[in-house]
Amino acid sequence: MSEFRSVQNGLVADRVTVSFGERFEASGQFDAVFREGMGLVEEVAAYLDGLGRRESKALKPPLSVLYATESMRLTTRLLDLASWLLIRRALKEGEIDADEAKRKRQRVKLKALGRPGHIKRFEELPASLQDLIERSFALHDRIVKLDQAVRSENSPGIDCLDEPSVGNPVAAQMNLLRQAFGN
Repeated sequence: MSEFRSVQNGLVADRVTVSFGERFEASGQFDAVFREGMGLVEEVAAYLDGLGRRESKALKPPLSVLYATESMRLTTRLLDLASWLLIRRALKEGEIDADEAKRKRQRVKLKALGRPGHIKRFEELPASLQDLIERSFALHDRIVKLDQAVRSENSPGIDCLDEPSVGNPVAAQMNLLRQAFGN
């Protein structure tokens, strides 16, 4: 949230609070992120049930185990992202209030496990799965940044503690120090 003070003709106007979360949710940008996220969920489900199933059967162990592990991580990541999107949409549509959205959000863990750069033999997985995983991480990173902006506006000076910092790791550490020492 940002507060602005306006001075015109020597008069000071009251403060106006601008909420990033409310502005974002009311914008077409939220709708675009929502459609992208839900579209990716549908695309992954169709892939895993169709082409992905056929591709996985052609893999030999241990690559088949890696495929199963990464497809499970992908599904879990997308379920968390979809949950976040659905909570924000419900808040936007007035189906839930801010307190309920906050309680529901606390159950959503936006963890970024299994980054492709850290997975041995990732490049040997089917190209379709690799692409879906990469796209899910791109969406994940965008949603984490949006979530951090919305959460920091509701609790100034407090960064998301359940996710690794995607943006500025120094700022995240500074926030943790402020929290620890009460400044």
